[in-house]
Amino acid sequence: MIGRALISVYDKAGLVEFARGLCGLGVEILSTGGTARALSESGLAVKQVSDETGFPEILDGRVKTLHPSIHGGLLARRDVPAHMLQIEKAGIRAIDMVVVNLYPFRQVASRDGVRLEEVIENIDIGGPSMLRSAAKNHAGVVVVCDPADYNSVLEEISKTGDVPGDLRLELAVKAFSHTAHYDALISTYLGRLVGKGPLDFPDGLTLAFERAQSMRYGENPHQKGAFYREPFLREPCVSSAGQLHGKEMSFNNVNDTNAAFELVREFHEPAAVAVKHANPCGVGIGSSVVEAFTRAYEADPVSIFGGIVAFNRVVDEATARLLSPIFLEVVIAPGFDEEAAAILFKKRDIRLLAAGELKEAEGGEARTYDLKKVRGGLLIQESDSAPDNPEKWVCVTSRSPSSAEIADISFAWKVCKYVKSNAIVLAAGLRTVGIGAGQMSRIGAAQIAIAAAGERARGSVMASDAFFPFSDVVEAAAKAGVTAIVQPGGSVRDAESTAAADRAGIAMLFSGVRHFRH
Repeated sequence: MIGRALISVYDKAGLVEFARGLCGLGVEILSTGGTARALSESGLAVKQVSDETGFPEILDGRVKTLHPSIHGGLLARRDVPAHMLQIEKAGIRAIDMVVVNLYPFRQVASRDGVRLEEVIENIDIGGPSMLRSAAKNHAGVVVVCDPADYNSVLEEISKTGDVPGDLRLELAVKAFSHTAHYDALISTYLGRLVGKGPLDFPDGLTLAFERAQSMRYGENPHQKGAFYREPFLREPCVSSAGQLHGKEMSFNNVNDTNAAFELVREFHEPAAVAVKHANPCGVGIGSSVVEAFTRAYEADPVSIFGGIVAFNRVVDEATARLLSPIFLEVVIAPGFDEEAAAILFKKRDIRLLAAGELKEAEGGEARTYDLKKVRGGLLIQESDSAPDNPEKWVCVTSRSPSSAEIADISFAWKVCKYVKSNAIVLAAGLRTVGIGAGQMSRIGAAQIAIAAAGERARGSVMASDAFFPFSDVVEAAAKAGVTAIVQPGGSVRDAESTAAADRAGIAMLFSGVRHFRH
């Protein structure tokens, strides 16, 4: 039976109504500080914790509930007579319910310019301690950490005077999850201050993510799905972008939009990236946003249908007029000017995301990580975000590439890094003309890219995300009219590929860096 409840909450949503309901059912209320004041001012009878413990709050309220009178009343097992006898001899009364939510650590730590001292003061100590004590002893103590559970708990008590065991366990699991997430937030924030974090490959790994969106389904309608966001997120990305217009983002929308925006961030020039099924289908750069998009669209005007488009500049009116006739799922950009927004807002189904201004030198953050879930485990690696340096590439053929070819192969190499392996990219005139993605053989990827390019392959350049195991890719490139190639090198048959390039008059560079993307 529920006879006594300790209530101490930061978030006071629904507090008075819940406490009034408990009082109406004959439950005695213990409380502290601002919670006690709020309840007393609402006309409810409240006993101060300091009166229960016989010890005043000290250290500016840091120590209030850390006392045997509180934790003895929470941790004593009701089914162990020796426990009940001990607390009785000590003058401790059992507490049957704990209602606690915690200091707003994340909200405070996320503020611009917040001082570390203020962040530290918002690390709750007593609250998590009470939640853990109550959750451990949930058979005897009901623990409530979420105002959303107030009504169901009140309803159960009003029916029987108690809370059933299955609900007690459910609430205990919720409390342990709550405190675990809270501790992970603290560890994540403080770890960043010392250059360490939960993804720096510790022996034990705890990740702090917060649900940003519940989704209708995952990749397919029979799969449940949700979207979680990192805390303390400041960089422009799909997770921090604000949606200005359109339907709710789907699981696939988020995944594909991330692929598009991560690639478009690689470029300093105005750039546009079209993505379909997480692979780029058209990429272009230019002197303006409209020129970049025109090139991206012309790269593959078929595959862009129903796709995602990303920009690294604010979308203007001229670009919006080109976007408007095309069926697109999502457009993401640093922003949209007033005229562009007026045009695109007329398209009911298109989703528009504003990610915020990109830094001039940005080409991927230095300390980001890539996570891949496998059954029973998790693979973690640093993101493939280190910038490439074409000045360090080595020409291995008798002919060196022209300045125009260097511009195109540098462009193609950036795109290739974001194409699923095996990856081959053909480019000409600062646009992609053919992309072969996710093939089991490199020659297969090359054949797809060449076929997609058609006549545009003649005079184009090629980028390969990994070395050529045989000379067949170079021979296919030569037959198609490719004039320059960049690849990592490192194959035992590099000499064969180099000889094939020399025979065809192709300039070939070795980057020395592989860009697998699985």
